[in-house]
Amino acid sequence: MSFNDDDSSDIGPAGQSKLESFLFSQELSSKVPFFTFQGDEEEDLEHFLELRTICLGEGAKEESNVVEVTALNHQGKNISVPIANLHISCLPMVSLGEFELKAPVTIRLKAGTGPVTVSGLHLIASQPEESDLSEDDEDDFDEDDHEEITPIKPAKKKLRQ
Repeated sequence: MSFNDDDSSDIGPAGQSKLESFLFSQELSSKVPFFTFQGDEEEDLEHFLELRTICLGEGAKEESNVVEVTALNHQGKNISVPIANLHISCLPMVSLGEFELKAPVTIRLKAGTGPVTVSGLHLIASQPEESDLSEDDEDDFDEDDHEEITPIKPAKKKLRQ
């Protein structure tokens, strides 16, 4: 599923980057306890995973299901953080808002047997090619478009006699 709206597909000033959004969903269980989200290897694309909800699936047992993510921190080191502790009787679902991580991201069912469904958006940011930029974007100020302003002359003083 793709989301590409003219009003929301550009970020920042016109011509800087384009953002495409695709639906993401992954079920974790004792059979599939982890999933690693990776983007394509293209140089001009950046891939992000925006997690929105985590919920227990049909057949979940009376147990704690802990979901953690592993991603790079600001120093480029892997860090693992638990983001949800779900239980069928008290917290079967959690909303994360817009929890955005840059690829690669590993989502793991740290405890419990699931099934747990993690859903959100796969965001792809791309830089436009230089040929896509118009001359208007490159030239912010053109002197020919502005009229010349003539300086104001001071008033002459009349002497009284």
